[in-house]
Amino acid sequence: MQVDDNGATPTLSEACAARCSMKRILEAEDGGISQVGSQVVVAGWVKTGREQGSGAHEPWVFLELNDGSTFYSLQVMIFKTLADQHGGLRRFTTTGTSVMVQGTLKETPEGVQQRVELKADKVIFLHTAPGNYPLAKKRHTEEYLREVAHLRPRTNSMGAVFRIRNALAQATHTFFNENGFQYVHSPIITASDCEGAGEMLQVTTLLSKAEEIGTVGLTDEQMVELDSEISQQGSAVKSAKEAQKENKEDKAAAAKVTDELNTLKSLKEKKALAQRQRAVVGGIQRLQDGESIDYSEDFFGRPAFLTVSGQLNAEYLACALTNVYTFGPTFRAENSHTARHLAEFIMIEPEMAWCDLAGDMQVAEDYVRFCCRYVLQHCKPDLDFINLRIDKTAIARLEEVATKPFKRLSYTDAVAELEKAVKGGQKFEFPVSWGVDLASEHERYLTEKVYKQPLIVYNYPKDIKAFYMRLNEDGKTVAAMDVLVPKIGELIGGAQREERLELLEQRIKESGMEMAPYAAYLDLRKFGTVPHAGFGLGFERLVMFATGIENIRDVIPFPRWPGHADF
Repeated sequence: MQVDDNGATPTLSEACAARCSMKRILEAEDGGISQVGSQVVVAGWVKTGREQGSGAHEPWVFLELNDGSTFYSLQVMIFKTLADQHGGLRRFTTTGTSVMVQGTLKETPEGVQQRVELKADKVIFLHTAPGNYPLAKKRHTEEYLREVAHLRPRTNSMGAVFRIRNALAQATHTFFNENGFQYVHSPIITASDCEGAGEMLQVTTLLSKAEEIGTVGLTDEQMVELDSEISQQGSAVKSAKEAQKENKEDKAAAAKVTDELNTLKSLKEKKALAQRQRAVVGGIQRLQDGESIDYSEDFFGRPAFLTVSGQLNAEYLACALTNVYTFGPTFRAENSHTARHLAEFIMIEPEMAWCDLAGDMQVAEDYVRFCCRYVLQHCKPDLDFINLRIDKTAIARLEEVATKPFKRLSYTDAVAELEKAVKGGQKFEFPVSWGVDLASEHERYLTEKVYKQPLIVYNYPKDIKAFYMRLNEDGKTVAAMDVLVPKIGELIGGAQREERLELLEQRIKESGMEMAPYAAYLDLRKFGTVPHAGFGLGFERLVMFATGIENIRDVIPFPRWPGHADF
């Protein structure tokens, strides 16, 4: 962290190795006071820069330098004598300029927010940003920042969001590791639809193969003409062979046979290509019936998709390792432009053998509360900014969830509560009755208005839940649960899984799905079936909950939604 001041300017490599993160200085318990007098190397991007000094004082610049490791910026002072060696003071002041300096930490005067600043002794690297830097010193809209997603992490708001996102990821791994879970990786490419909704992004090489052969093809009339040419050429080959038989020593006759055969081969290849081109419909090669897609030429030889969930694979592993969790990307081809949906997002999916619905609910509650405590402990500067500029209730909401046990409420009781509210004059956009899926407005009303705390709603009607959820004794509901929190609504969806083979097969049939893709899933119920449960949490929703950010596109570095796959 510290460097020796031997008078020589370190090489860039030496400086990079010695560089100290601003977090280590500015988030130290004493604000960096114990490091005053130390020689350090820091690097970052200029937030603001201003020139100071006149008259008898040598001019200098104050730079607010930030390296992304902390919300705080370090004030760096560079005097004119040093700046002139690198083109003058103004080269340092443009927002977005990158600089690495070596200097001495000094205590700041009374009243300054940061307790230390850096007096630069050496400039090791400097790249001045041009005047058209896209992040001018003003507040930008979220829509504009998405257009410059490669630069938006440098803003205060996005920097804070992504550091909180990192803390929540670290909290996730810490929680599951401390509770005996194995971290596993589920496939991104799959042949099954876990949710049974059919909204899947397909993985295929057929389009590129179709481009190789072209898609224009020949008309019916041209195909008839080609068949006639092939027939005529076949006759020409036959005549040439007969001529060769009469004079086997005639080299010209032999050459004639070869030429005619080559011409026939070329015509047949042309017809085969034309038939393949005519089978391409919408850019995809189809079978002779023109309807079914021919997957024999595809990379996997069968339909393949980007996964909507790692749950099924996690269940396979849980039925050997007991407690596992996945933490990875999932995809939905849902044509939704709402503030709550993405085409690519991160899911956290624990699965637990020897666990029922009650145990599932407890683990989900413990996990969410742990994440809240972790962020409160590790992200104070970012949360202070969030609370000041984005959501004034953010810290209070996290503290409440971290300290208050979740209330448990059956779906039937939840609907009764909502129906009571409607009778009392409460207006909802979506009607409420037993058997309907609760909308976000219903979930938020329950958590924010009625109970004013997180809820776990359980025992949902089977007809609105997935096929793999365990059927309850009443035959109408399944052992499913949703964790509902203020600001977001549903944060977690989970269930005890159906471990009874006959009932699982029945549920798959009722859902109108083919049995074959789930052969392995059914095998778990044949070979040592056990009660097991799990849940899924959309990681971006957890970040939204922690930060108060309203649009899910603003809590993921590079959002993908219908019509948008930039960067």
